Amino acid sequence: MPNPIIVFAFIIATMFGLAFHVVMGGDARRMVLFIVTSWLGFLLGQFVGNHIEIALLKIGVVHLLPASVGALGMLIFAHVLTAEPTTPVSRR
Repeated sequence: MPNPIIVFAFIIATMFGLAFHVVMGGDARRMVLFIVTSWLGFLLGQFVGNHIEIALLKIGVVHLLPASVGALGMLIFAHVLTAEPTTPVSRR
């Protein structure tokens, strides 16, 4: 049986990825990309929060604030890397 803390963290990270997908749009591949990126960012933020001992918004052993910032940062980074380039409109 999985640890409830790990399940809680995966649920929160998955919700971040799905919410980002709803806001930014895209196909199913981008949704999977956003979910996996959110998991990795949440994990990275959790490690950083644990290392520098941020106690703000801590639920059990989950450092929610740095983990959320990590997930959102990685989601924005993934969106920038995968966004379609826009062409400038000529005013001629």
